[in-house]
Amino acid sequence: MSLSGNDPAEGARPEPPPMVVAELPRSTYAPLVSDDYLAWAPPAYPQPQRGGLKTGSRVIIGLFAAALVFVAGAVVVDASRTVSGHALPAPNAESELAKNQTGEKPGAKVGKVLETDKNPILGAGIALTKVTCTLPQISKNDAELLAFYKAALVCLEQAWKPVLDQVNEPHMNVNLEIELPESSRCGEAPDSKKAMAYYCPGDLTIYLPREWMLSAVGTNKGAHLATLAHEYGHHVQHESGMLAAISDQMVTKDESSPEDQQRVRRIELQANCFGALFIAAAAGRGGISTATANSAVADYGNTGNSETHGSRVNQGNWANTGYREKTTASCNTWSAPASAVS
Repeated sequence: MSLSGNDPAEGARPEPPPMVVAELPRSTYAPLVSDDYLAWAPPAYPQPQRGGLKTGSRVIIGLFAAALVFVAGAVVVDASRTVSGHALPAPNAESELAKNQTGEKPGAKVGKVLETDKNPILGAGIALTKVTCTLPQISKNDAELLAFYKAALVCLEQAWKPVLDQVNEPHMNVNLEIELPESSRCGEAPDSKKAMAYYCPGDLTIYLPREWMLSAVGTNKGAHLATLAHEYGHHVQHESGMLAAISDQMVTKDESSPEDQQRVRRIELQANCFGALFIAAAAGRGGISTATANSAVADYGNTGNSETHGSRVNQGNWANTGYREKTTASCNTWSAPASAVS
């Protein structure tokens, strides 16, 4: 596939492909399912929405817990099949939450905390470390695009690791790929009509297929940063234990109930907020100018309404909240009223 062509202008994205039943726009996220992990991707831009979801411009292929089997369904932003995933206990296996309840009492020991609104990472006064990102120029060249992503990923790690360390939650480096795999530990990869990027917790990898990204946003630096930061936000949700905790609350195996769809929206909207926390921590220094940061945050609202990612207004609101407030507590979508996560 040729990577040539006019770059979409900042703030403008190509029209989304015709809607397909059970699929979300490219600006939402839908999880992919495999025998072991549930994947999340941002919806494709309407641009398809972000992966991990069925609609939206960013997708996170989120995994909930290794001990769970995520059944069909998908909050996929880029899956070759639509999954409306619901986590079901694997045969003869306890859920991660159940095992946690029978284990040692919580203490200073580093480990995931299987909580959502009461997760330590959302405690008062916790903010990301300010970072200065040294970023190479972004281009359509494969090597240069990968170099840009990897440099930004290093910066994301530097900003988030101190937060996870502060609350004694685990931190594992995430992998990054710009080639679309046929499958991963999260199952088959989504297609470009459903997402432009996604995160698979099963193999701790953020997938940013270059053809999808360049087709959706060209070399718009802010949009690339926003997408990567959103997907990394899903990684933080996984590391902290929030994804595993919410999977135990799902009541329908295809996430089709209004209650489950709202739970998925809380996941996706929080990833927007987490992404904006990073943008705020890096804004105005190094390779992320204030103008680029503002463009990145605005990009979160450059999408359509989605049952899994939320309304366009709320997608932008949560990003703006994180960018303005700069604390993880401001991203507590779990305790927010239904109207804020619609």
